[in-house]
Amino acid sequence: GLVWAGDPRPDMPGASAIDRRRSLSAAALLPLLDVRGATFVSLQKGEAARSQMVDIPAGLRPLDPMAEVDDFADTAAIISTLDVVITADTSVAHVAGALGKPVWILCRFDGCWRWLDGRDDSPWYPSARLFRQETPGDWAPVIERVRTALQRQLRHENLS
Repeated sequence: GLVWAGDPRPDMPGASAIDRRRSLSAAALLPLLDVRGATFVSLQKGEAARSQMVDIPAGLRPLDPMAEVDDFADTAAIISTLDVVITADTSVAHVAGALGKPVWILCRFDGCWRWLDGRDDSPWYPSARLFRQETPGDWAPVIERVRTALQRQLRHENLS
């Protein structure tokens, strides 16, 4: 499962500024989307972010069931069928973590207090793994680390 952007909340300037720092463009995920053996499902809500799907070549676009999703129960049902959720720091990270699903959270440089400092795990969700920005606004190295981790996981599953 993939989520690349939060809710921009234009009516809340402080929250909107945080959202700009925690969100990626869909195009930033391109290096991840061509990992052989992986099928991606979008968990992205919100028309503005979902409209970015056109920036992804048709053959790499994730499956997108979210038009049929009305609430978090629907989202949780989809998450329960997935192997791993890769998400920007949004509510989806918390839903996946609460379900005990492996969740890889893409954390901005000045990450949310919930994720503490200097950790790549979470005391709140044992199934969570944190992938942190090292430089503000630079998601490319984060996506590359996620890509490498996903390739390792897929190799491990194929050997099992």
